[in-house]
Amino acid sequence: MADGQRACKTMCNKDSVMETRACSDVSAYISVYDAFLGACSKWGDAPFIGGTSRLTHMAQDLTFGDVAKLVDERIGVLRQAGYGAANRVALLLGNRPEHFVYLLACNALGMSIVPLNPDLTTPELAYVLSHSEAGLVICSDEYREQALAAAAAMDVPVPIAELHCAALPPALQRSSPGSVMLSTEASLLYTSGTTGKPKGCIISNEYYLYLGVFYAGCGGLVDVRPGSERILNPLPLFHQNAGIFSFMGAMLSGSCIIMTDRFHASTWWQEVVETRATIIHYLGVMPAILLKLPFAELEARHHVRFGVGAGVEPTQHGLFEDRFGFPLLELWGMTETGGGFMIDTEPRQVGTRAVGRPRGVSGRDLEIRLVDESGNDVQQGAIGELLVRRSGPDPGRGLFSGYLKDPSATDEAWKGGWFHTGDAFWQDDTGMLHFAERKKNIIRRSGENIAAMEIEATLQAHPKVLRVAVMAVHDEVRGEEVLACVVHAVESSPEGALADELFQWCIERLAYYKAPGWMVFLEDLPSTSTQKVQKTRIFPAGIDPRHHPRAFDLRDRKKRVVR
Repeated sequence: MADGQRACKTMCNKDSVMETRACSDVSAYISVYDAFLGACSKWGDAPFIGGTSRLTHMAQDLTFGDVAKLVDERIGVLRQAGYGAANRVALLLGNRPEHFVYLLACNALGMSIVPLNPDLTTPELAYVLSHSEAGLVICSDEYREQALAAAAAMDVPVPIAELHCAALPPALQRSSPGSVMLSTEASLLYTSGTTGKPKGCIISNEYYLYLGVFYAGCGGLVDVRPGSERILNPLPLFHQNAGIFSFMGAMLSGSCIIMTDRFHASTWWQEVVETRATIIHYLGVMPAILLKLPFAELEARHHVRFGVGAGVEPTQHGLFEDRFGFPLLELWGMTETGGGFMIDTEPRQVGTRAVGRPRGVSGRDLEIRLVDESGNDVQQGAIGELLVRRSGPDPGRGLFSGYLKDPSATDEAWKGGWFHTGDAFWQDDTGMLHFAERKKNIIRRSGENIAAMEIEATLQAHPKVLRVAVMAVHDEVRGEEVLACVVHAVESSPEGALADELFQWCIERLAYYKAPGWMVFLEDLPSTSTQKVQKTRIFPAGIDPRHHPRAFDLRDRKKRVVR
């Protein structure tokens, strides 16, 4: 290992706890890159990044040592072009191993990455690039036109570079490597907010390390065996789950993280078997889809020990485990909190929406409160909003470092010294937390957080829409789907044609998954005296909006668009 590397502040060695379990001490490192160097010193010849047959550029596993060489080469290229401390580099790559190579190279120089969602439209990408003040976009060939279009839509276009270029465009403001600390920004992750525009969550080195320790050192049912696991995570790298959680867990345990472009039901078991996966990651939509498939011989040949994920439908949880032969270990977390809670002991309460218990390890785990609308603690068994903070003297340690350029939103989220999650839970007498509902105006569709207000603003701009309210509606496969309730102009087109027109309006302006899957036309929307729509009064209790006589099912038209 050569240029760009620093000695670890402290490194787990043969005499440490890492010999029998993954490193569980966040203070062992000062950055993601430091942790990588520590992993290389122990597991240099072990596989670190693997691929499936869908990733043709991943013909074989890359060892920790192989990745180190690639990282060193990128460090040199970045430095030569003048990039260094405090610069941000946007990555428009999809799921590729180079995502992690650039993460590590940038981290070594004190830089931050901004992972981009390829499904965003040109205006959406341009907003993220402008808001983040990214100084460079690295894109793979299939997303080059998207990157160029987004750059052209900006007031000050950002330089675009191809994935494997030998030389990068010169930095707009040359910088030098600075001192890297736990608090140094490692990435900027954009997450939907209730005000419509995505918020940039500032993610530090400490966040990465806490999340990796949470995974690799959890223990119990989450038994990550150092140097032995092969973790298949089909979720997108621009999300915390695959981009940080499983990646850091693999790094700190000497495991192999397996790359695939995304979840494909028809070839899932083939990928699981051919990659020799021992741990898989899932969202609730995946078990639902896999249970609908006819029995296949491959599904009985896997070596999966357990799955880690969230949102499995309670009625399908036991059915999945009985059929496929391994437990699904539910968890809760969000971009802002990093780690959260995970079911790591029995009884797991399969068939409920249980997500785990606070474990109470001082300085490491999250403390909780469940509060009512007045901020008062609720009684055991009652539903309340979940508030969290890190135990110990620093309540924000290891959580996100704030919303970029939005101190008021950060302060509001941390009101009273507790982070307000917007999720409602109840806690039973064993300490188990059970998810109840989402308080925020957010729709959770197949793992994507969708801001209702963003879709409302888009629809409201259409000349034939007088008023609109967007909300979540239950979906048997994807958990939730987007429902748009529209009051239209009297002279509008026939409603079937108008539904098509409004859907097309949305799909041209929003990522495909944000477009309404259902549209209901109404005569009016109930409002308060201040004209705020009362969404809870639009449909009577117990009424399924999907069965409304003026409802249109648009779900089949929601397909990923190649832009």
